[in-house]
Amino acid sequence: MLESATKSATVASESVISTSHIKANLAKSCDTATVNRWSVADIVALFELPFSDLMHQAQTVHRANFDPNAVQVSTLLSIKTGGCSEDCGYCPQAARYHTDVESEPLMQLDDVLAAAQEAKDNGASRFCMGAAWRGPKQRDLEPVLKMIAEVKAMGLETCATLGMLKEGQAEQLKDAGLDYYNHNLDTAPEFYGDVITTRTYQDRLETLDRVRSVDINVCCGGIIGMGESRNQRAGLLAQLANMERPPESVPINLLTQVEGTPLHGTEELDPIEFVRTIAAARITMPNSFVRLSAGRQSMHEGIQALCFIAGANSIFYGEKLLTTGNPEAATDKKLFEKLGINKI
Repeated sequence: MLESATKSATVASESVISTSHIKANLAKSCDTATVNRWSVADIVALFELPFSDLMHQAQTVHRANFDPNAVQVSTLLSIKTGGCSEDCGYCPQAARYHTDVESEPLMQLDDVLAAAQEAKDNGASRFCMGAAWRGPKQRDLEPVLKMIAEVKAMGLETCATLGMLKEGQAEQLKDAGLDYYNHNLDTAPEFYGDVITTRTYQDRLETLDRVRSVDINVCCGGIIGMGESRNQRAGLLAQLANMERPPESVPINLLTQVEGTPLHGTEELDPIEFVRTIAAARITMPNSFVRLSAGRQSMHEGIQALCFIAGANSIFYGEKLLTTGNPEAATDKKLFEKLGINKI
């Protein structure tokens, strides 16, 4: 009896400490001048809050830092598709997997600019260009630099995702006018090797360091629903939130399963768990744009609405995300009208 009472008291004490710690962190998340540190245990504790409490906390942090009814809109174009030498288990562009994605050469400048103009006409404020490379060779980079400069001249923010960068390449991208560089961590360090073996976690961090060193904004997030545990989802968020300067944009992708890739057939993530991930990202990275990214096509509009309430305030707009489907602009426009959301 005494042992049971002691155990209960210990559990209660730990709960109070954990709750107190979370409240302290939440208070800091509402203070834009404070850089906060989050342990994996703290973030797991957020995931385990009652859903209404978690949503309330996320919305409170969101309103303290952003207009709750405004969403930043980006468009992503695959400027070089397929034929990648990497073995990312989720990616249909890997040359070693048998998917419906065919390898295509780098797009011509005029075609990229036409797509950028269409994106701008549809209300996008940022145009992202993605190339399926392990990392660009100098001969690959030269035409992309021209694309960046021309898109920038159209009045759009520019973003690129080109793989790992070598010494000096980030400087060239900066000089061309690049605003954002996307390079995702994908998942927690301890789960990373189950998904990718052809590049290391440290490789990714080094590219992010090169981008930061020349003062290009960082777009960095991960993919949820690859078979990782809740602790590992929390581990990804901890990696992002505890960067010296957290990413300005944090894309949270839901795994889009493509036949022929190793992760095809993975048990699907519960939609509410995805919403919890968005909320935890908002709380732990209060000043970042949290982007509801890949996987939106499979989400009911009610789940998307919950994600916006949880603090998502950026989306990709258009028919495709690199090689997978995405809700069309007209569909997004209707949803925004229902929710009273303005595009920025």
